Amino acid sequence: MADAKIQELLTKSRADLTEYEIAQLEEHEFSAGPLSILQTAVRSHVQVLISIRNNRKLLARVKAFDRHCNMILENVKEMWTDTNKTEGGKKKSVNRDRFISKIAHHVA
Repeated sequence: MADAKIQELLTKSRADLTEYEIAQLEEHEFSAGPLSILQTAVRSHVQVLISIRNNRKLLARVKAFDRHCNMILENVKEMWTDTNKTEGGKKKSVNRDRFISKIAHHVA
């Protein structure tokens, strides 16, 4: 019954939906769509690995998120690799990291 209602809402334009129907549709998308992974991470307090620009990664717990994937993260470990030239002209990769207690990560 509920699946039929959701399927019906998916066929309609968002402009034709009421606020209640939009809320139902968004709740379904959070629980069954791609954002369900983040929803599970919020509920179970597990760490997630997020790949961001400049080949940096964030290992963090997701406190909250929205449909645009803006997130409030806590216990964040940011990791990246720096490439330095040595005296012989060779390149040497150095893994770096830093800890951030809380951060608001906005998608640009």
